[in-house]
Amino acid sequence: MFGLAIGAALLGGCDQLGIPNAAKTEAQAEADGKAIGSACRHAGRAIEDCFTLNQAAQKAAVFAGWKEMNDYMVENKIIEVAPQLPPPPPPGAAKAAAKAKRAAEKAEADAHAATSESGDKVEKDSHGKATAETPAEEPETPRKRRKSAE
Repeated sequence: MFGLAIGAALLGGCDQLGIPNAAKTEAQAEADGKAIGSACRHAGRAIEDCFTLNQAAQKAAVFAGWKEMNDYMVENKIIEVAPQLPPPPPPGAAKAAAKAKRAAEKAEADAHAATSESGDKVEKDSHGKATAETPAEEPETPRKRRKSAE
């Protein structure tokens, strides 16, 4: 009997030890989903947009929150509140922007590499053949400034 009391006391302290409780985690995820859904509806977003912007949230909970808020807003004649901030970029937009930036940097590096060692700028025509242009002006250096001042 005494051992049972000690065991119950130890198991009751699992939250303090940082051991996750599956029931609490599930309840928190559902509450978060409902909050997301109701916020989306209050902001006037379509449920599909809400799903797209919050892919990690439980869809059933998001829908439940969206529907509850919709019913509440209709019943109390509440209008949507327009968001003051621009909508966040869709998922994957950051990767696409980084890819475009790398492509632009590569194109710039290729253009820089196309300049020959003598300073002649080499361009390619529409068929990809190199065509030499007039030599590019060399940047002014302290030595050049001294020579031109003499």
